[in-house]
Amino acid sequence: MKHGKKYNEGAKLIETGKLYEVNEAVEVAVKTGTAKFDETVEVHIRLGVDSRHADQQVRGAVVLPNGTGKTVRTLVIAKADKADAAKEAGSDYVGAEEMVAKIQNENWMDFDVVIATPDMMGVVGRLGKVLGPRGLMPTPKAGTVTPDVAKAVQEAKAGKIEYRLDKTNIIHCPIGKVSFGPEKLQENFDTLMVAVIKAKPAATKGQYVKSCTIATTMGPGIKLNVAKFI
Repeated sequence: MKHGKKYNEGAKLIETGKLYEVNEAVEVAVKTGTAKFDETVEVHIRLGVDSRHADQQVRGAVVLPNGTGKTVRTLVIAKADKADAAKEAGSDYVGAEEMVAKIQNENWMDFDVVIATPDMMGVVGRLGKVLGPRGLMPTPKAGTVTPDVAKAVQEAKAGKIEYRLDKTNIIHCPIGKVSFGPEKLQENFDTLMVAVIKAKPAATKGQYVKSCTIATTMGPGIKLNVAKFI
């Protein structure tokens, strides 16, 4: 695969085969993020589980202490006083059946997080085929199906991220922007890693964390030594 000049320049900063400590890795990642925009720093964690088995799923949510650097647009599906609470908490969009119809009929997707009260899940369930593949379906595990919609909105705005396995048993998560600097990125990384370790399924056999890589949007991957977390 052919890479651009900036990627190749970034790759020169990384020692082949070296496992970097987290503090070193975030410093190198910041140096490789030289694009004209503020690159996102992402973490890719390969786990020794099999996501095809229900008892080996790894999924949850965590509020990053320094946020993600991204403006999060929330849609709350609720009624009456819960809808009022969501509006007061600053949700971008609030509604009930009419919002579900808007998504179904207009393919409207101008939001990043969907939050719903438990009593509305019967209606929201109709959107499974639309929201599911995009990772937007509300779930109790992620804290997006809840009677306390105001708290969910505030957490989403503050930098709450959801982590979940893909089909190849890897978790992909943003931990901030290059402009955050190494210290804030490390705080976010540590928070995410602790949450993933806590979420280890009881059915897991052998090594839980197989590998961990950090990379900016346009930059090369940096392999991490995460032994201290395990």
